[in-house]
Amino acid sequence: MGQLSHRVDIPFPLFDADNHLYEPPEAMTKYLPKAYKDIVQYVEINGRTKIALNGHISNYIPNPTFSVVAKPGAWEEYFKFGNPDGKSKRELFGEPMKAIPAFFEPAPRIEKMDELGLDRSLMFPTLASLIEERLSDDPLAIHVIVHALNEWLHEVWGFNYKNRIFTTPVITLPIVEKAIEELEWAVKRGARAILIRPAPVPGFRGPRSFALPEFDPFWERCVEYDIFVGMHSSDSGYSRYTSEWDGGAQEMLPFQTNAMSILNEWRPIQDAVASWVIHGALFRFPKLKVGIVEAGSKWMFPLLDSMAEVYKKAPEAFLGNPMEEIKNRIYVSPFYEEGIDDLINL
Repeated sequence: MGQLSHRVDIPFPLFDADNHLYEPPEAMTKYLPKAYKDIVQYVEINGRTKIALNGHISNYIPNPTFSVVAKPGAWEEYFKFGNPDGKSKRELFGEPMKAIPAFFEPAPRIEKMDELGLDRSLMFPTLASLIEERLSDDPLAIHVIVHALNEWLHEVWGFNYKNRIFTTPVITLPIVEKAIEELEWAVKRGARAILIRPAPVPGFRGPRSFALPEFDPFWERCVEYDIFVGMHSSDSGYSRYTSEWDGGAQEMLPFQTNAMSILNEWRPIQDAVASWVIHGALFRFPKLKVGIVEAGSKWMFPLLDSMAEVYKKAPEAFLGNPMEEIKNRIYVSPFYEEGIDDLINL
């Protein structure tokens, strides 16, 4: 077994591009309008707290209160060296820990960042991954719940805490006008970056790509306000394909082993990045800043190879060279264990 990481001194400020906060139960319920109070509920099932959206219990997050969590770094060995002994996800997590205030509030998080040598961080919510896919048949409800969560994020974390923690409000896109309203609300409160799900956008007439011209007014505002668009790995709805192959129907369960899911883990990111150039938004907004987070970078190489084949056969389908546009315009946050040599040589 190789060597695990250890603390080293570096001669430059360290910016963590993928930090997470944990949301207590009130995060999605405190600011919900009365008409929507029942759409998000925390319920007791066999002595365990679960979250229910629109009456459907979700197991996506095993403990949605985050009172007990995996220790930071629990999967370092797994990510670096794999799982040669075939341990279960629970075994890989090891002994859990009681959550500490730094997981829920910015002031103690700053103290923890100082301890770890982190200068600044992009801070993503965690439960946000639940919302869009489980309420895809109710676009208006998605907007309402997302705004309620954003109200809590702003109250507790702020969107720019001491110019060191940049918490990302969630922006959902089903109704473009409401997405613009949410963006402007967040920008007025100091937001510098936003969280967008890398997936087709739910809608009243079915899903569609975020990169279609319908959404141009929103992306235009992002450019105007100089907002960084963070596309963080999420539940993008692709569990439906795994379920069809497995012969069952279940939601995405990231903490249970499923070989088909692991094989296709980065397919949603590949499709999202492909859509940026196939549906043209990246070309139409050359100053738009888009970053892919918690997906590493290994997905980039097969995507560019496939895109080169498509471009060779159908250049008329693009507004420019899609490979160059992706390489020059999409920011990626490589996983530590992947290195960056292959990216540099692209």
